[in-house]
Amino acid sequence: MLKIAILGQKGGTGKTTTAIGLAVAAACSGKISVIIDLDPQANAANWKDRRTAENPAVVSAQVSRLKHAVQSAEDFGAEFLVIDTPGKSDTAAIEAARIADFILLPVRPQIFDLETLSAMRDLLRVAGSAPAFVVLNGVHPQAHKQAEEAKTMVEKAFGFKVCPVHICHRGGYASAPASGKAPQELDPDGKAAEEIGRLYMFINQQLNM
Repeated sequence: MLKIAILGQKGGTGKTTTAIGLAVAAACSGKISVIIDLDPQANAANWKDRRTAENPAVVSAQVSRLKHAVQSAEDFGAEFLVIDTPGKSDTAAIEAARIADFILLPVRPQIFDLETLSAMRDLLRVAGSAPAFVVLNGVHPQAHKQAEEAKTMVEKAFGFKVCPVHICHRGGYASAPASGKAPQELDPDGKAAEEIGRLYMFINQQLNM
């Protein structure tokens, strides 16, 4: 079972949207997919309540029960597990990082988001964690040059590897969850579907390496 942790010290960076997109991508590829929702706001769990498809499953859990939830997912036959964590919870981030095979850090290309990466870097050192990659989120669709410059800056200033794939600001990311869907289900041929698909492929390539 592949275990992906989505971490970040701020709310509104796209953690849940990314978790949902990746879990649905795994489900669409034929894998049994599970999201463990550690956020007290339960956005992923609420999304599941609006959803008709069974795959992915979503489990709402407290941090103290994370190991039990992961084991239950494995017993369930899960092949792809995504742990969605709340912002401003070092405990959740550390526990998720310790369990994960791969860590994704969604951040928006703005200073208040980027400044959180220093603390996250220190937190991951404490966790002794798996490989971690920053993924830029909420990028303007036409800002390709600015996105590449931001990726270079993150690597140089904060010492993180950065995903070659970035997520743009698109309406599908905001509208799909209202109907219990992921962006690629709302518009399979759209740009959002392409971005999530490329991110999913990148993660699998890194894990296979």
